[in-house]
Amino acid sequence: IGGQTKTPTFSILKQSVNHYIGGAAVVALHLKESGAKVNFTTLLGNDLFGKYVTKKLKHKKISLNSIIDANRPTTNKNTVQTGSYKLLKVDTIDNTPISEDILNKICDNIKKIKSDIVILSDFRHGIFNKYSIKKIINSIPNKKFKVADSQVASRWGNIIDFKKFDLITPNEKEARFSLADQDSSIGSLANSVKEESECKNLILKLGDKGIFCINSKNSNLNNSANYFSVDSFASDVVDPVGAGDALLAYSSLSLFHTNSLVISALLGSLAASCECERDGNIPISIKFIKEKLEEIR
Repeated sequence: IGGQTKTPTFSILKQSVNHYIGGAAVVALHLKESGAKVNFTTLLGNDLFGKYVTKKLKHKKISLNSIIDANRPTTNKNTVQTGSYKLLKVDTIDNTPISEDILNKICDNIKKIKSDIVILSDFRHGIFNKYSIKKIINSIPNKKFKVADSQVASRWGNIIDFKKFDLITPNEKEARFSLADQDSSIGSLANSVKEESECKNLILKLGDKGIFCINSKNSNLNNSANYFSVDSFASDVVDPVGAGDALLAYSSLSLFHTNSLVISALLGSLAASCECERDGNIPISIKFIKEKLEEIR
């Protein structure tokens, strides 16, 4: 509504506020919307936002193992927006590493898990670091299908810390950071990340350029059967925030059930495009996926 006359300060009229579940919790919601049974372990503060998250997840019948840390706030990220333009981002957050006691509680929950798939969703807000990642991985029961992502747009994190996973889903920036490689082609970059992480399958997210995929049958990029790309299916991008979360959920489930990276990549891309075409971090349902399939068929 104009600026201050004496200082370069924005004067803004607040018209509305919308709250969305984000972070790893929205991955859990995507999984639930797909029809999966979800057991979610997370760290929350003893505050109103922690209670908000707990209420929302329990309402969706997600089995929630919440660990309360009274010394840190529940992660809360705010964007000030006018029309489609984002003016300012304000976060309430504590990125200090979690205590040994909290880490042990997380590992104990993982050891008891009876799920078919274990997904580690990494935002680097205290839970994941070089020490904790090794301990968390060692707590995963044998023969579980393991997936990890690295969504650290405002933090540093290394996807290669997640060794020998069935699927990892970094974006290009995170992949280049993990290898200190700013020059390689996308194909060479993906292959190097796969070899360094020793993962079985890799989906490299390229934003509006889609995804590049490679599996572990043969690391030789001359074999076209083992790598491929998928263009973005988004036709009208409204808000790309959360697209990676949707891709992570649907790609993980479909790869586990079909053992096909092609099917996994396609369903993950469809979910990501559905997210991009909606305002806010909205859990993507099977209905949205089917509607998108009908649109592009």
